[in-house]
Amino acid sequence: MANTSSAKKAARKMVRRTEINKSRRSRLKSTVRKVEEAIASGKKSDALAAMKAAEPLLVKTAQKGVLHKKTASRKVSRLTARVNALKA
Repeated sequence: MANTSSAKKAARKMVRRTEINKSRRSRLKSTVRKVEEAIASGKKSDALAAMKAAEPLLVKTAQKGVLHKKTASRKVSRLTARVNALKA
């Protein structure tokens, strides 16, 4: 249990940040799942549209510290390669 006022404030901030990070992580997973579903369906136009929405979100979550920068980069790279491999 936090004893000092600064520790109490830090604990309050941590709770707020955890909620925000959960929200960001959930939204990220949803958009990545949409890309993967579009790839599975085999529709390149849908996959490209989904990828266009997912890539900035991946980069932004990495900038905010929710994901590691290299993890986001790797995900973008692999998803892009899978989308490009689809036949038009």
